[in-house]
Amino acid sequence: MSDRVYNVMFLCTGNTARSIMAEAILRLDGLGHFRVFSAGSHPKGEVNLFALKVLESYDYPVDGLRSKSWDEFSGPDAPVMDFVFTVCDNAAAETCPVWPGHPMTAHWGIDDPAAVTGPDIEKEKAFVLAFKYLKTRISLFLSLPLAKIDAMALGSKLQEIGSAEGASTPRSGAA
Repeated sequence: MSDRVYNVMFLCTGNTARSIMAEAILRLDGLGHFRVFSAGSHPKGEVNLFALKVLESYDYPVDGLRSKSWDEFSGPDAPVMDFVFTVCDNAAAETCPVWPGHPMTAHWGIDDPAAVTGPDIEKEKAFVLAFKYLKTRISLFLSLPLAKIDAMALGSKLQEIGSAEGASTPRSGAA
């Protein structure tokens, strides 16, 4: 990996679970090589407690994680993103802001663990599964030779990562 530090954004609608977990995973696993952010198109304003519990159970720091709007990253002082990944189908279908610098983008959709109903053990199981799918995608991303791969091949690899095991299944009638 090069000495360059890349800016990465994970997007979801509510910015409470999947994008938050992805932010925490890449922050630790890509330490020193990435500045990582997450945001939502319609942030709920609080991080899901199951997301925090699962991250902590795998020894990922949760300090500083918060649900925030992608508007925070649209101002003139916002960091220029190198990569933007949507991790929920709703965010992927929305019209995203125009990101300065034209970052590489990919959809890494994973079913929403926060949508699981029932006993807490079932909810936690859904969050653990989402965590594992995100961890796999991020590990694949970290294995890419970012400094040496051409843009077309990189774009193809990023899309391929999004179709890894656990890719979300759009509901009937969803785009």
